[in-house]
Amino acid sequence: MSVEAGVARGSGAAQAWRGLGPWLGAQVGAQSERWTLWTPVAFGVGCGLYFGLLREPQLWVAWALLALTAGLLACTRRSPDRVVTMALVLAACMTGGFAVAKLRTDAVKAPVAQAGARPQWVDAWVVDIASPGQGGQRLLLAPVSVGDWAARATPIRLRVTLRPGTTLPRPGDAVRVLAILNPPPPPAAPGAYDFARDAYFESMGAVGLALRSPEATSFERPAPWRLRLSMRVNAARWALTHRIVESLGPETGGLAAAMTTGHEAFIPREQVDALRAAGLAHIVSISGLHMAIVGGFVFAAARLAIAAWPWLALRLHGKKAAALVGLAAVGGYLVLSGAPPPAERAAITAAAAFAAILVDRQAISLHALALAAMGVMLLQPEAVTEPGFQMSFAATAALVALAEIWPRPVREIDVPWPIRAVQAAATWTAASIAVSFVAGLATGPFAIQHFNRVSTWGLLANLAVAPVSSFLMMPGLAIGAALTPIGLGQAPLEVAGWSIGLMMRIAESTAAAPGSQVVVASAPGWALPASFIGLLFVCLWRGPLRWIGLPVAAAVLWAPRPPTPEVWVAADGAAVAVRDGADAILLRPDVKLFGAELWARRRGLAPVASEAARDAVFACDRWSCAPQPGAPVELSAAWNLRRPLKPGRLEALCAQAEIVILRNDFRPESCAAPLVLTGRDFAAGGSAELYRTKGGWRIVWGQDQRGRRPWTWGYDPR
Repeated sequence: MSVEAGVARGSGAAQAWRGLGPWLGAQVGAQSERWTLWTPVAFGVGCGLYFGLLREPQLWVAWALLALTAGLLACTRRSPDRVVTMALVLAACMTGGFAVAKLRTDAVKAPVAQAGARPQWVDAWVVDIASPGQGGQRLLLAPVSVGDWAARATPIRLRVTLRPGTTLPRPGDAVRVLAILNPPPPPAAPGAYDFARDAYFESMGAVGLALRSPEATSFERPAPWRLRLSMRVNAARWALTHRIVESLGPETGGLAAAMTTGHEAFIPREQVDALRAAGLAHIVSISGLHMAIVGGFVFAAARLAIAAWPWLALRLHGKKAAALVGLAAVGGYLVLSGAPPPAERAAITAAAAFAAILVDRQAISLHALALAAMGVMLLQPEAVTEPGFQMSFAATAALVALAEIWPRPVREIDVPWPIRAVQAAATWTAASIAVSFVAGLATGPFAIQHFNRVSTWGLLANLAVAPVSSFLMMPGLAIGAALTPIGLGQAPLEVAGWSIGLMMRIAESTAAAPGSQVVVASAPGWALPASFIGLLFVCLWRGPLRWIGLPVAAAVLWAPRPPTPEVWVAADGAAVAVRDGADAILLRPDVKLFGAELWARRRGLAPVASEAARDAVFACDRWSCAPQPGAPVELSAAWNLRRPLKPGRLEALCAQAEIVILRNDFRPESCAAPLVLTGRDFAAGGSAELYRTKGGWRIVWGQDQRGRRPWTWGYDPR
């Protein structure tokens, strides 16, 4: 290459670099009208930083951050540059999010039951019928008294699982029940979903198991007026649930009731499994989809009714009047559903859209979504930790961003109606495919990280169900629920029931298809926040630079998975699972099955193996297990040392294993095993994962992952 060519090439590169600066400046300048969209993101980051702490900060930290927030906002008035102003506002939102989360935590503080309590007689009001668990039907109770517990130590709310076959009382009944109560359970595995944190913010201070059926009783004093109002609403919801189930029958009535009133007590387990395998489980939970369909249907119907009456249409702003009616419908549906957190978030989002119409703004926009997200986090900053909030706003942001770039073809004049019908069908089909595809991509990282399931055919199932749910099922349920109290709801409920039957046939066919579900291990903890930020960057940034966020949004997919542990132990030491290649072997198949399956999915293992697979490598009786030749881990476990084992059994367990797990607080001095874990260890550390290393065994405890927070064991505010 000649000297002249080298000089020319160097000058060309210099010119390219000089041209890059103005281009980047233009890209940043194009965001001048969108930087406010990042304020809820910054607020959410502040909330997330608070909940990510391992130790609870003092209250003065929140007040100091609020003062800093006010100071940052005051500085924006003297800011000489718009970029500096943006930075100050975003910093203020971040510090404000941290402070609001701390103040909310202190505001909802309530008594929590102590672990290991003896059975207690609970006198309580039945607040609601909670969703059933694997153990059976459950009641949400407002206790008046609990045994000999002091009033200041009595939880505000508690949840009790009933014995199989127990007749359910109604919301508003006064009952007396003998139950074993414990604090809300910790995560089933280190780093897994923390139910105790959610229970803390719902003032649920205890969960328990009823030892007898609830007995009717009475109290001298009536319940507080707010509790009475809540119970009356829940009683009306429960009565409507029974009417729907009786009207449609158990096959479709359970799902219809769940999507109308939020009560899931009558859904067959097989239907839930089929919907989950088909990627349609989100339809059961009342959330954004239901609020959007009900609010949109009522809005469209009201606007059409106003337009069909010329006298009224000339004297009333049809769009705004319909928005008020839609807003009322959303509020009514929120009350009817029992106002679970997902429904509350969806109602706030829908209310923001209708409010935008009332003030002559675009209803569906990223600015309206940002306003709704900020409203949710101001009221419930803990929502940033919940999968429902993350998935809902991720999907909505992606769909609104899609709507911004969706091409709007010019409509021809005087086109024959058959051609127009074909064009409309093609447009609707393309839009449905795009919506399902984009929503699936947006929620995919969260589904992988939280639930570790990927529905292979979920996109096709959602495409098939979307028109049924949007145009038949949800409108039928909305009209049927409104007309049932006056005896006119049978016809629309029948339409909804037929739609649910069709949806279940689609779900069952999809679930039975080859490879309908794929289990994917959870990524490291940093991957999901990175995916969320990357997705928001793609949605909120305007211009070609938005695609920089795409590989970041896929962090959950490409992030290297951590090593798989060899052993999992439940938080109380009552269950143990061992990894055997890609399988998980549960030593007590009838105990803690839910926790073992959750751990196996988080680590990318196959479903828990059968009892026959366990017996091939472990010798187990009712109270203990010992390794056999070929066992993947030389592990022994004893479940209950209060009852004596056979003579020499405990010594044999210690002699033939490298790990011994004893559920109770007992450690024989003669135990020769290198590693012995007892009840005292689990009381302090919670659930555990054991990793084999060159020097022995490394233990990861669940409590170490949770830290010392108000919703964890051993928290001391001092």
